Amino acid sequence: MASIDNLLVSLFVDEVVGGFLVTVPPGHVGCIYSIFRGVLKNVWYPGMHFKIPIIHRVKLFNAQLIEYTIAKDVFLKDNKEIMGDELIHAVTADNKFVAVEATVLIKLDTDRLPEIWQNIGENFVSKVVRPVTRSRIRKVLTNHSLVKSLSTDRSLIEDEVKQELRDSLTQHGLYVENFYLSSLTPIDSPINMDEGPELPKDIKEIKNERLISGLRTDSTPTEDQSQNPSRSSLPHS
Repeated sequence: MASIDNLLVSLFVDEVVGGFLVTVPPGHVGCIYSIFRGVLKNVWYPGMHFKIPIIHRVKLFNAQLIEYTIAKDVFLKDNKEIMGDELIHAVTADNKFVAVEATVLIKLDTDRLPEIWQNIGENFVSKVVRPVTRSRIRKVLTNHSLVKSLSTDRSLIEDEVKQELRDSLTQHGLYVENFYLSSLTPIDSPINMDEGPELPKDIKEIKNERLISGLRTDSTPTEDQSQNPSRSSLPHS
């Protein structure tokens, strides 16, 4: 499985031997950081370039087409910046759960790399690509029934997701070349759906918790008081 190293490569140049020259290999572009001016707007393309030792640092980005894979054999616990995602669980228009495996082909907008590095940083897979991909896939599937998703609507779903991803990721300097559905598998219930906010507790649950913890409030009378309201008004001796 490709990792973030396929998208972002650090270039460490010896400051003593050959520290004035930087070679950008084919398929990559270089961004320059100056300790005085920050991230510079110009981008270095493949070839040999001159830099000032100590003052300049160069970061290499992969300018080739990157494969972002959504599959069951991807595990995010080991590396949050891996170029992929675990199975995405979604709900269809007829309230059926499906597990999605897919591939997204992404390419960096090389002219906007300084902007990406400056505003998003190196961890834009976990910050942008993964949450946007999950959201747009789930959004599109809510418009298609399970039967049609598995048959006639498959190509339509691919086109809709591709357009949704393009609309969302282009503003971040990421161009989506294509989107391919590998599989849609019906499941009984979601396994790893993103956890939502905790649902509010009802009155009965709150009362039970208060009884267990021994708490009493004026607005929540005990069972004994509710059955004998006169006892609750008796003065204490």
